Amino acid sequence: STYPLSPALPNNTIMGLEIRAKVTEYVRLRIVAQRKEHPDQFQNCSVMRTNAMKYLPNFFAQASLEKIFFCFPDPHFKRKNHPRRIISHRLNTEYVYLLKPGVGRLYCITDVKDLHEWQVEKCGAHPLLQELSKEEMEADPCVALMKSETEEGKKVKREGKFGHVMYYQVYRRVNEEVAMDGGAGSVTAENFFQEGQFGVEVAK
Repeated sequence: STYPLSPALPNNTIMGLEIRAKVTEYVRLRIVAQRKEHPDQFQNCSVMRTNAMKYLPNFFAQASLEKIFFCFPDPHFKRKNHPRRIISHRLNTEYVYLLKPGVGRLYCITDVKDLHEWQVEKCGAHPLLQELSKEEMEADPCVALMKSETEEGKKVKREGKFGHVMYYQVYRRVNEEVAMDGGAGSVTAENFFQEGQFGVEVAK
């Protein structure tokens, strides 16, 4: 999703973070090709190979990001590998730390329904992430781009390994004051220890 976002966000710097060497090189070459084909364009995007789950806070300052995209991440189907999923209670706190309050948005898209439900559960449990309405998402041009212009999105439409349906949700990084006033996703004395809140599980 790195270079397709470039024309849509000309005043933003876009950095793609990828752990796989071959994918990183593929995206780098696509950016180089786009720059040659369209001089003076695609200068605001790049890609870097790294492990975002480990090192993301090393690259960006607090409240410095306007958008974070998770496009078709590894679903890690086996239950024992679920802690390796890139959306989790712990990692969501890092993402919230990096997003600008009141402005920042977190985007999730996948073609795996189980993973989508996992992401909705984890993000919905965080007090500073507020789910956007369907109307708000449809009004966001980045939503259409991650569905139709990403390589993964095109592959889903073309091959449909897990079906041709794409599941997505966008969250707003709210101010602490909004959460304290009882906004969506806020933590209260009544729900603090509910199952699903911040990894709480009811003993079987």
